[in-house]
Parts: sequence; structure tokens; C-alpha cells
Amino acid sequence: MTTVQADSTELVTDERRWKALAVCLTAGFMTLLDTSIVNVALPSMEQRLHAAQADLSWVVSGYALTYGLFLVPAGRLGDLRGRRETFIVGVALFTVASAACGLAPTAGWLVVFRLLQGVAGGMIAPQGSGLIQQMFQGAERARAFGMFGSVVAVSTAVGPLAGGLLIEASGSWRWVFFVNLPIGVAVFAAALRLLPESPPKGSGEGFDVPGVLLLGAGALAMMLPLVQEQAWPGRRKWVLVPVAVALLVAFWVWERRQGRLGRGPLVDLRLFNRRSFTCGSLLSLVYFAGFTSVFFVYTLFLQNSLDYSALAAGLAAMPFAVGSAVAALAGGRLVVRYGRRLVVRGLCAVVLGLLGTMAAVWLVPGVGVGWAAALPLLVAGVGSGLTTSPNTALTLARVPVRRAGAAGGVLQMGQRVGSAAGIAAVGAVYFAHLANHGRASGALQLGVLTALLFVLAGLALAVADLGERAPQS
Repeated sequence: MTTVQADSTELVTDERRWKALAVCLTAGFMTLLDTSIVNVALPSMEQRLHAAQADLSWVVSGYALTYGLFLVPAGRLGDLRGRRETFIVGVALFTVASAACGLAPTAGWLVVFRLLQGVAGGMIAPQGSGLIQQMFQGAERARAFGMFGSVVAVSTAVGPLAGGLLIEASGSWRWVFFVNLPIGVAVFAAALRLLPESPPKGSGEGFDVPGVLLLGAGALAMMLPLVQEQAWPGRRKWVLVPVAVALLVAFWVWERRQGRLGRGPLVDLRLFNRRSFTCGSLLSLVYFAGFTSVFFVYTLFLQNSLDYSALAAGLAAMPFAVGSAVAALAGGRLVVRYGRRLVVRGLCAVVLGLLGTMAAVWLVPGVGVGWAAALPLLVAGVGSGLTTSPNTALTLARVPVRRAGAAGGVLQMGQRVGSAAGIAAVGAVYFAHLANHGRASGALQLGVLTALLFVLAGLALAVADLGERAPQS
């Protein structure tokens, strides 16, 4: 039976590694599903809790905000103090916060508990990618990241469908949170038994508190106007963007100083000396800005303009999820052979699929658009699966295992910022055209075209990194 060394602390059998991976993927699915599953429950929350529009906005965006803010610090904490321990604490906190959300008596308390749930999700996510780095090598690592990419793609796309099914079956919005309880308890118990131990990696390194504060403040200033674009009218909110840039520059200067002095920076900036990491992180940011925003405007269009139910709108997005899940699993194996060329091909398929979706909206007006767009969305989903997991594998392939948590946090933080930016940009185009011209189909086409521009930017980055070799088997 195959064994590998886990951070030089214990031998992990082949069977146990794959079971441990299943634990990480289940937790990842649970936390990512919560980014979109609540969307279809908002009307019920508004009615039952008498929630204001600002409260509903924070139920959605507050989770994404705290999730994104905690990714890098939690990744570094796992590198220093143990990924297994940080993962287990995060799962316990997420489960408790989910129960609290489901029991929330008022909209205000629901917002508070959603913020806490986002913190827990941000603690869990980077430990998953760090544990993959720790437990697998070469071709097996690429295969594991293929499974990880499949989970990312499916959880993002299947959220509205899962929420619609739960609400229709139970008659209450609270079950979109209660569904996490049995999953969380099972993951907690399995993590205690299966995840490998990893001792603290401090070796004299302290936790970079000033770095955490600078990065957190910069990310908050950057993300707030993006996630609150619809809730905060006017242009004054964009004053936060130059503030964010100044804070992030200060963070960069501080981290360089920490690295020179050997004091253990929050993010080892030498990671960005690797072209694969830099290009892959930027590609992930712009790609998530494109593909997540498509679902935002597409489900709005189907429900608000064509009177699709929440369940029907979720079903209409399923071809993308199915194609993405299958292709991501294949992509994890194929990336060993094709490297960055596979990502280029995947992005070309996404471009083709989005162009086909725009054509379907134009050629088949009315309620039949869900069927007409099914094949183009399937093509785009296949392309997404061949993009997400191979890009993750290529981006993290040469990251030292002792920095894997923080590096995974940087990558996933870029995904969250990209999603927020894309939804803000694509949503602004969609709503502006709808307000000025009143043609929902034209608004959707312009929105998808805006998303397509983000995908093309990712394609340009992938082409620029074509020299990157595939992970070694």
C-alpha cells in the first residue's frame, strides 16, 4: 500500500489520504454552497422577518465579505499552528453559526450570524488546499485538485437549485441553514479521525499581526463598495478604492520588510517570483469575475423577466454545473500531460459557450430560452471545469508545503474579490440597460458580454503563461 510523508510527522496510507480528501471536499462544498444557496430564500426572509433591503443585502454580501477577509490569515495560521486543528475549529464554528442563522429571531441577528458563518468558512477553505499540498504529490496532487475544482464549480452553480428544493420541500427559509448541521457534525467527526497531524511550523516565526491588519483593512476597503454596489447608491463609495490601494501598497512594503528581517511574513512575497503563481492567481481573479456574474444576471433574468420559479431557474443553470463537474475531474488528470495549454482550451470553450448563450437569448425570446441556452451552458461548463481545477494545480504546484495554506488563501481571496467585482460590474451594466431601455433580453446579452470580457482577460493571461510546465508526475 502506498504511503506518503505528511510534513515529516506521520505516514499517511493511500486509503486514508483519499478519505481525508473527501472530508476536505465535503467541508469545501458546504461553505461554498452557502455563498449562493440563500439567494432564492431572500423573498421569504423579507416576508417572515420583515427584513429591510439593506438587511437582505448584508445576508448575501456579509458572508462573502468575512469569508474573503479571513482566507489569508487563516491560511497562515494553519501553516504555523496546524492545518488539522484550524480546520476542525472552523468546521465547529461553521456548524454552530449555521444553527444560529436558522434560529435567528430577527433580521439583525441573522446578519450577525451570517458574518460569523463567513469567518468560519474563511478558516476552513485554505486548510483544504494546504492539506492537499501536504498529503499528495505530482500526478496525484493534480488529480486531487481536479476534484477540488469540481467541488468549487458545482457548489457555485447548484446553490440556487438546492435552495429552491429545500424551500419547496420544507416551506421555510430556515432549512437552507439547517441543512448544514448533519453535514457539519459528520465532517467534524471524520476530521478528528482522518486528517493527518501537522505540528506547528513556527520555528521562531510569529504571527504577523500588523500584516493581518493592513491586508484586512485593504481588502475590506476594496470589497465593501463592490459587494454593496446596489445597496449604496451614488459614487462616494468608490472613494474607498484609492484608500484600499494605499493600504495594500503599505501591506506590500511591510511584508517585504518582514521577509528581509526573517520574521515570518503573513504572505511570503517570494511566491510572486514564480510566474505560475502570479499568472495563475490573476487568472483566477478575472475568471471568477466572469463566470460567477453570469449566474447572477441569468437567474435574475429568468425569475424577474420570464417568471421562472426559483427551482426552475436553478434547473436552467444545471447544464453548466454538470459539464463543469465532469470536466474538472478529467482536467485534474489531463493537466499533467498538457499543462497551461489545457487551461487555454478550457477558456476558449467558455468563450464559445457564452457567445452561444447570448445567441440563444436573441434567437429564442420568451420562456423557451432555458432550453435554448442549455447546450451553450453545457459547453461553457465543460470549459470551466478544464479551467478551474487545472489552474489551481498549476498555480500551487511549486509552492512550498510550509506556505501552502497562505498561498491557497491568496488564491481563494482573489476568487472572492473577483466574484464581487464581476457581480458589481455585470450587475451595473444589466440594471442600467434595463432602466434605460426596458429590454430584459438586451440587458442580459450586455451583461453576458461584460462577463465575457473578464474571461477573455483570463485567456490572455493563460496564453502569456503557456511556457509553464505541467506538474511532475
